[in-house]
Amino acid sequence: MAKIGIVGGTGYTGVELLRILCVHPEVELSVITSRSEAGERVADRFPNLRGHVDLCFTEPDARSLAECDLVFFATPNGTAMKMVPELLEAGVKVVDLAADFRLSDPAVWAKWYGMEHACPELLEEAVYGLPEVNRQKIRGARLVANPGCYPTAVQLGFLPLVEKGLVDTSRLIADAKSGVSGAGRGASVANLLAEASESFKAYGVAGHRHLPEIRQGLARAAGKEVSLTFVPHLTPMIRGILATCYATLNDTQADLQVLFEERYQGEGFVDVLPAGSLPETRSVRGANTCRIAVHRPQGGDQVVVLSVIDNLVKGAAGQAVQNMNLMLGYAEDLGIGQVALLP
Repeated sequence: MAKIGIVGGTGYTGVELLRILCVHPEVELSVITSRSEAGERVADRFPNLRGHVDLCFTEPDARSLAECDLVFFATPNGTAMKMVPELLEAGVKVVDLAADFRLSDPAVWAKWYGMEHACPELLEEAVYGLPEVNRQKIRGARLVANPGCYPTAVQLGFLPLVEKGLVDTSRLIADAKSGVSGAGRGASVANLLAEASESFKAYGVAGHRHLPEIRQGLARAAGKEVSLTFVPHLTPMIRGILATCYATLNDTQADLQVLFEERYQGEGFVDVLPAGSLPETRSVRGANTCRIAVHRPQGGDQVVVLSVIDNLVKGAAGQAVQNMNLMLGYAEDLGIGQVALLP
């Protein structure tokens, strides 16, 4: 049994990690930290875990975390980078669910996150944790940067097209909608029920922090720089992301349905739907699955890819456990085969 630690166990991604890991057959939850809730029983804070997690939150302590085999960071941006070097030195593997290690260029990271990187020497080593792209590298990694929720949905939607050079990468557009849980568990007037319900709005139009992450991933797939317009939206639901990805085809003779089916053949957590399908966020609620449908409206030169995920599962905690499984030598789908919740 692998001993697992979670730093920052009181946010939405933290409790989602707990929900998944507490029934994982090959791990033992050893340490769960929270500065604000230290000493409180986890099951008192999250009653859904009663009878499953018999631990108390503790202050983050490098010595206790160093006794773990792997540590997840479900913390605000800028936290993990201050602790990770010491844990790696102690032989602990790390999966960071925040953005500290997602961008390879420290100058780009500082520009988008407003602070200097504390350990830029680790950025080159960190493996970007999108298993559908970096599976073999993840297997041998000691530090994995778990992708963001929007970047997961958008990249999985675009990848088959940009990898084959079938679209104009100077004019990519991603129009994405997320439930309010994507904003985190912190109190915010904008996320109150009376503020967010029965409303729909865009945000981050001038530039969202996930933009450089998506561009970096797509550029690696394309083998050249790409231009992407990315506009996120807030929708009055709790979970889910729908990314509508637009591109102009270079080759209108390509069979896009076959392209997507072949690209994701054997990928247990990407489901390419039959031609003409319209994936719904409710079809992935609570599941570590991305469902994709590809369309060519009126048979023209525009391709529209619809990509849906649960932002807290495939977009965060579920994908983090998928990465953990790879890093620890377990079956990739171990403990994350949950069927989506309906209704």
